[in-house]
Amino acid sequence: MKKRPLMTALVVLTLGMMVSTSALARMYRYTDESGQVVISNTVPQEAAVRGYEILNSSGRVVERIAPAPTAEEVAAREAERQRQEQAERQRQADAQLLRRYSNPDDAVQAMGRRMQEMQSMIQLKRGNVSSLSGQLDSEQERAANLERAGQTVPDALLLRIERLQAQIRDIEQEIEQHHLEAANARQEFIQDIERLEAITDRQRSLPLPEQI
Repeated sequence: MKKRPLMTALVVLTLGMMVSTSALARMYRYTDESGQVVISNTVPQEAAVRGYEILNSSGRVVERIAPAPTAEEVAAREAERQRQEQAERQRQADAQLLRRYSNPDDAVQAMGRRMQEMQSMIQLKRGNVSSLSGQLDSEQERAANLERAGQTVPDALLLRIERLQAQIRDIEQEIEQHHLEAANARQEFIQDIERLEAITDRQRSLPLPEQI
């Protein structure tokens, strides 16, 4: 029973010697700054950057550590990574585009429908402006008649005039916004159509809708 601790210690000591021997047996081969090949049990940092080889106790190469990439190589790899990411984004965008339209003319027709919807909205708002402008003219004429008659214009009438003017300004701003949205939508459709022509190898046969 008392011999077991001694045997255990011998096993641990033996394993430790084996590991130590293995570690000491590992050598490194690298090229120094003058171009001379050096074999050593350590690798200086400046040499590690140039790459080195790990040798076993027999002097055979067991592993090669590649040189650190240069700034130009790092930049080239980053540029290639970005190019691949851009290509993948374009591939996904093309797939989505083809799910919406099978050919350029489909996009032209969709563009026409969208432009017509926006034109109808603008015409509706212009009708509202025309109606409000008629009411404003009527209220302003009443106020002018009262002033010509030497009477005080009621505050309620002045308030109605201000409200009508504000409503007209708001709707006119909305119309401007619709025009801007229509122009942006038209440009996006044109880009989609041109891309469809490129990826389907088919040219549109329909004319583009006129700008609103």
